Amino acid sequence: MSFSELLKQCRKQKGISQAELASKLGVTQQAVGKWESGRSSPDPATVARIAEILSTTADFLLGLYRPVSNVTTPEERFFGNYAESLIPVIGTVKAGYGALAFEEDYGQEYARVKDPSNYFYLVVRGDSMEPRIQDGDLALVHKQDTLENGDLGVLVYGDEGEGTLKRYIQRGNCVVLQPFNPAYNELVIKGEDLNHLHIAGRVVETKAKW
Repeated sequence: MSFSELLKQCRKQKGISQAELASKLGVTQQAVGKWESGRSSPDPATVARIAEILSTTADFLLGLYRPVSNVTTPEERFFGNYAESLIPVIGTVKAGYGALAFEEDYGQEYARVKDPSNYFYLVVRGDSMEPRIQDGDLALVHKQDTLENGDLGVLVYGDEGEGTLKRYIQRGNCVVLQPFNPAYNELVIKGEDLNHLHIAGRVVETKAKW
């Protein structure tokens, strides 16, 4: 099914009118009507917001996810060893006053993980991890404050720094934050500066998305 068909189907299943959806999104009813008729399409951020309102995912609305038949509650679908759960998608990880803050709500996406509360998706920004990871990709991150040598992690450097996706390398008494893109230099952190390095989590999976 197309985005327009899936949008209309999900909206009706939720019992929301075009006018109600438009009001929640801050757009006109005509805009919603155009989306459902296929005459235009919303931007990715709006798709994520629509998915949140309609209790589904952007993947489903975009036709990228095929639901399992005979299952009534999406959050309880079961694959292999773990149920597939909705994980929050965030845009920014920041550090301040020794604590990490997760900012910018981009809705939710499904993941098959043991303990959903210990995971988040991060929207990757920039090209420092190309060609393996592109700007706008989604990284599934397990929340933890330690990393093994060679792990791909989300790290925040500086008390008011912003999270970055880099390979974590232990080199003697130093920690190296290593990009994949050769156009970028490694960041070597040592001595007292290590006290300003915050580990937000370990990247367990990445996928092209946004």
